[in-house]
Amino acid sequence: MTRDDERDTGQGAEPSADFAVVGCGPVGLTLAALLGKAGHSVVLLERYPGPYGLPRAAGFDGEIMRALAGLGLAGELLPTLYAQEAYEWRNGSGELLIRQECRAVGDSGWADIYMFDQPALENALHSLCASLPTVDIRLGTTVVGLSQDRARVEVKTANGPDVKARYVIGCDGGNSFVRQALGIEQDDLGFAEPWLVCDFALRRPAAELGLPRMLQLGDPAGPTTVITTGPKRQRFTFMLDESMLDASTADDLDASTADDTDAFGRERSEDKVWERVRPYLARVDADLLRVATYTFRSLIARRWRYGRVLLAGDAAHQMPPFLGQGMCSGIRDALNIAFKADLLMRGIQGPEVLDTYQSEREPHVRAVMGTSIELGRQHTVRDPVLAAERDARLLARRAALREPDHIQLPDLGPGLLGRGGGTLSRQGRVGDGGRTGLLDDFIGGGFRLLAAEQALSALDLYALERAGVTVVGIGSAPSNNVLADSDGTLRRWFAELGATAVAVRPDNYVFAAGPDAMTVAGELLALLTPDGRTGT
Repeated sequence: MTRDDERDTGQGAEPSADFAVVGCGPVGLTLAALLGKAGHSVVLLERYPGPYGLPRAAGFDGEIMRALAGLGLAGELLPTLYAQEAYEWRNGSGELLIRQECRAVGDSGWADIYMFDQPALENALHSLCASLPTVDIRLGTTVVGLSQDRARVEVKTANGPDVKARYVIGCDGGNSFVRQALGIEQDDLGFAEPWLVCDFALRRPAAELGLPRMLQLGDPAGPTTVITTGPKRQRFTFMLDESMLDASTADDLDASTADDTDAFGRERSEDKVWERVRPYLARVDADLLRVATYTFRSLIARRWRYGRVLLAGDAAHQMPPFLGQGMCSGIRDALNIAFKADLLMRGIQGPEVLDTYQSEREPHVRAVMGTSIELGRQHTVRDPVLAAERDARLLARRAALREPDHIQLPDLGPGLLGRGGGTLSRQGRVGDGGRTGLLDDFIGGGFRLLAAEQALSALDLYALERAGVTVVGIGSAPSNNVLADSDGTLRRWFAELGATAVAVRPDNYVFAAGPDAMTVAGELLALLTPDGRTGT
């Protein structure tokens, strides 16, 4: 395949779509929705004839909830979600080793962690994509070939018309055909463990049954995870004998497909599953929805872009689930790609902007994956002596803590960022004198410039508006172009940054921040002018 290093002029061959997205899971659906809402034509290809219909991922964080709310899905999703209160680790004797607090309102304006039933999320995203005239969903379509030139990518399918698109994004899971077709190798960070995953529909609420809401049980006799995944939904995962790794096949690399190898057959039997969950759940209390065996792995593709083809989600990186960040990382990929692809298609940036996707996202993914691996290794100690040493260390750490423990995620790597950029932006409640609500409810998404009230007069509001930037002042009381900082979140955030202005990207990460509002605005205008260039 040839690499495209020139600005997309739209000349040459005539693609039938701007983008082809391969894979109709949460990452592919989110990306298709973002691109489609931006007005770009998208063909969404999925090998299955319909939505998968069974749960796989179990949770997402407030950053992802903010993104889903930005797509207009909050009202539909909230009744299906459970906002987690805490994340607990206990040893085989039941002693509390780690308790990480989950805030009801976190930095993104939503709860820190939501547990969810994946089919409900996918149905909402699928309905959104189906409602967009720019998105063409083709279910039951298997991709079997890719070829590209300087103007387009041709996607060959086994059971439908071929697709010619300007760009292709492979969101087709850990077993990604797109990645394999590109010949992209993966880095293995050395974590591989077989687990049994069991999902139940409860006949009574989890609280009535006394079920743990989010528990990692570090019992050397059998590491176990128990989590409530939504209203009347419960998941149990059990670590299996590591000798089963030799029997696993490539199928179990895909987090959307259960492993069906014979070696796991006995563990997946219904009687064996009920025997495992007996300490927590009786047959009269629940219905068994799904049993699957997975090998949890730690893999990162070495290239996330090859010419006009990109990888996202599990196709680009697979991480153990102990931090609950696998699907979150994939949706962050989609958010990052979508706004940069929009800048490219509108002629504001050249194709090199797509290279900032990997340079920004890979360091973030590697850091999150490293934390997940460390948590997994602590959780899965099988030697009783080593487990006792771990317990003593974690109990001492817990005793020394002066404040509640919270999960902290890293900043972005270098890429499409100005000075002070790369951190996740904050969202608080604001008011206009008539109502109060989250900041996004008032100003929406896209590129935004938030400025202290006194700094507004120094800004060229007309130039910013022409560049597509939403400008809003933040003050103590509402007035023209100023919203009241109702809960003080934004003022505290500005003080932490030492800033009077913060430029926020469409993916809700800070583009630039600083004490001089004109400088921050100038950096944003330089990015959004047709002659602008990326910072890489």
